[in-house]
Amino acid sequence: MGVRYNAEKKKIGNYYSTPIFSFRCKCHLCSGWFEIQTDPKNTRYVVVSGARQKDEDWNPEENGGFAVHDTDGKAESIDPLAALEKTTDAQNHHKNVQVPRLESLMDLSEQCNADPYSLSLKLRRQFRQDKKVRLEKEKEDGKVRDRYALPTTLKLAEDDEKALEEAKDQWTKARQKKLLLESKQRKLPTMTSITSLSGSRGVASTSAAPGLTGLRARILSNTAKQSARQKIADGR
Repeated sequence: MGVRYNAEKKKIGNYYSTPIFSFRCKCHLCSGWFEIQTDPKNTRYVVVSGARQKDEDWNPEENGGFAVHDTDGKAESIDPLAALEKTTDAQNHHKNVQVPRLESLMDLSEQCNADPYSLSLKLRRQFRQDKKVRLEKEKEDGKVRDRYALPTTLKLAEDDEKALEEAKDQWTKARQKKLLLESKQRKLPTMTSITSLSGSRGVASTSAAPGLTGLRARILSNTAKQSARQKIADGR
C-alpha cells in the first residue's frame, strides 16, 4: 500500500486546453520536500525535484498470471479460394435470409403505420372497453368485501369456470351427506320406540297368561256340560 500526502497544489501551465498541475509534498521519513508535475502530453507524472522516479516492471508470471506474447506476429497467408467461398456464402445468406427478413419487417411496419388515425381509434376503443370491465369488476369486488367485512387491500380471485364447477360438486356432495345423516338420525328414535313397545307387549302377555288359561278351562267345562245335557235330552 502507498502513502498519502498532503500536497500543495498549483497550476503552472497548459497543454492545449489541459492544465498542468504541480504537487509539492513533504516526505514522512526525512522531512524533505519533493515536487511532482503532471505531463498531459505523455499521460504520466514527472518527478521535478527532491525525489527520483522508480521504474518497476511487472512480470505477470511471477504474480500468478500469464505471460504476454506477441499477438501480431506474422500475418498468415490468405487462401484466395477460401476468401471467395466466404464471400459467396455471405452473399447467399444476405440474398436468401437477410433481404426477405427486411422486406417482411418493412411490410409489417407499413401495415401498422399506414393509417395512424384508425389504429389510434381502435386502440382507444379497446382501452375504454377494458376500463369499463375493470371498473365493473372493482365495483363487484367492493360489494363482496363490504358484505363479508374484508380488507380493502385484499385482491379477490378471478372467476374460473372450472373452479365454480368444482365448488358446486363439493357443495352437492356435502348436502347429500348431510341429508343422509339427518334421515338416519330421524329413523333412530322410531326404532327405539318400536322396540320398547314390543317389549312392553311381551311383558303384558306374560303377565296375562294365567288368566287366559283359567278362562279357557271354564269355557271347555261349560261346553262339556252343555253337550252332556243335550245327550240326556235326546235319550228321553
